[in-house]
Amino acid sequence: MKKVSVVIPIYQVEKYIAKTIESVLTQTYQNFEILVVDDGSRDRSREICQQFADARVKILCQENGGPSKALNTGICYAQGEYLAFLDGDDLWLPEKLAKHIAHLESSLDVGVSFSRSAFINETGQLLGSYQMPKLKDITISDLLCSNPLGNGSSAVFRRETLEAIKFQDNVSNSSENYYFEERNRASQDNEIILRIGLLTSWKIEGIPEVLTLYRVKPGGISANFFRTIEVWDEVLARSRCLAPEIIAKWEDKSKAYQLRITARTAVRMQSGAVAVKLLNKSLLTYWRILIEEPQRTLLTCIAAYSLWLLPLPLNRLIEKLAQQMIGVPQCRRFQEYPGN
Repeated sequence: MKKVSVVIPIYQVEKYIAKTIESVLTQTYQNFEILVVDDGSRDRSREICQQFADARVKILCQENGGPSKALNTGICYAQGEYLAFLDGDDLWLPEKLAKHIAHLESSLDVGVSFSRSAFINETGQLLGSYQMPKLKDITISDLLCSNPLGNGSSAVFRRETLEAIKFQDNVSNSSENYYFEERNRASQDNEIILRIGLLTSWKIEGIPEVLTLYRVKPGGISANFFRTIEVWDEVLARSRCLAPEIIAKWEDKSKAYQLRITARTAVRMQSGAVAVKLLNKSLLTYWRILIEEPQRTLLTCIAAYSLWLLPLPLNRLIEKLAQQMIGVPQCRRFQEYPGN
């Protein structure tokens, strides 16, 4: 049974971290280590982690350097043949690791296995909406124009896949290996997946089950909508050095799709005016998004404008109808998840 290294960067997550670690300890696949990387947290996060007596829970400490630096620290100490990354406020369902390992063991050309995710709120209640990314035949276009993993807590990586895209910092002349780009503090999971797609032949595939619970909370990185777009522009600029022709071909389309994705996040966070602004910018950047994905684009338009213009009860009714039109599964068995 191969070992999995689970890297959990923590920063100001004292409200959530105990349940996050418990969701790993209760996995049906038990050959793992948990590397908690304290990124200079000023609350009780580290103290709470120290209360776990399980020897598989190891705590690493560093000065605050951001999530990418914390992830790189965890990888450097990891002993596992597989690596998984879990945000300090997200949760896994008990069979997550077992199903990803089975997927990777049976598909030797797959370097990254990810799952679908359900949104939960601050208190762990299911919100009734899901991240349902494309699962197979993922192309460079998909990596540039969608959110391929859904979130950073959804995937399990082969170590060889990460080793294939490691790099060194040419500015500092350091011999240290990097995996996540440490200047990136918001879309680090999207950037590393894009680099895997551009630089390796490993396949990226998902399994058709909701195994990750992704927490949405006000004030989180996902709520910094315009900064999210700025970060993606920075990702494209760095990727241009790796594959200039590919990035030139897809750049405008990629920006437009990321703007629409962020507009949808703004809708979820009940920020109607911001969602409308992002959506309008998306259409100005690449209007063909209306033709290429008319249903998703129009439904996002309806959700954004109704949130901005209509009373809240009527808006919620429209949102519910829109979800039903998209065909989002209700996943009833997760309603009984004990974290609810």
